[in-house]
Amino acid sequence: MGFIRRTAWLAAMMVLMLGQAQAATPDDGQAARTLLEKALAYYHDQGDKAFAAFSRQGEFVDKDRYVFVVDTEGVMLASGGPSSALIGRDVSEVLGPDLRKAFKDALKIPEGSGIQQAEYRWHNWADGKVERKHVYFQRVGERILAVGYYLPRASADQARALLDKAAGDLSKNEKATLTAINSLKGGYLQDDLYVFVVDLDTRRYVGHGTNLRLINTDFTKVKDPEGKPVGEPILGMMGKQETGEYEYRWKNPVTGRVENKHAYLKKAGRLLVAVGYYSP
Repeated sequence: MGFIRRTAWLAAMMVLMLGQAQAATPDDGQAARTLLEKALAYYHDQGDKAFAAFSRQGEFVDKDRYVFVVDTEGVMLASGGPSSALIGRDVSEVLGPDLRKAFKDALKIPEGSGIQQAEYRWHNWADGKVERKHVYFQRVGERILAVGYYLPRASADQARALLDKAAGDLSKNEKATLTAINSLKGGYLQDDLYVFVVDLDTRRYVGHGTNLRLINTDFTKVKDPEGKPVGEPILGMMGKQETGEYEYRWKNPVTGRVENKHAYLKKAGRLLVAVGYYSP
């Protein structure tokens, strides 16, 4: 078995264990780490006998967070979540190419270095979307104990970074960038962040990262679910300045709920480019 295959266990099981996770809260990271620390202490006392406790509903399951264990050959040894069906099986082949380098590098860290963590993007089996994930893990001999969770909410900084990228790319190659945005991938759809683009001459959408039905529709007529105008005030503001911000209510493509949205706006020639982040 090659090195990448031997190290695939961790990424594979994070996909499985997190497949039914819910939206993260600010406390999820600490809760996941605390649960892992508890599991490590229990494993220190019980050894492999701890697997039975890890694999049932009880003290090592905390809402949608739970402990899973694999060995360095890629075999699932314990799980308190959906991946329990794979206990005893080699899961090392379940690894996307984008995860290979991240986890190969992570496993170069010597045993005894304490709890490690990693963040990456992966397909969520529960909602069919590509989302960020975070996992805490530690190697103990030939066993790897881990707890992880989804990070579906993007930050203000991430929204601004995506806006700058999209505006810059549109200025360099408008046609290719609009094609990429409208493909609903191409790096312009990140968790609950997406780009939309309006032609300031026609006042119509020419790009949208989640809803292609809006392409060529009149942006001036856009209102939020409560009837508050969105398009007109944004265009009015951006007729006087190069950048701006606007707050409104809109459906979050990850949670499916109408939430508060803070949009960052920037002109790229005759195009208005926007990216916004959500908060409950």
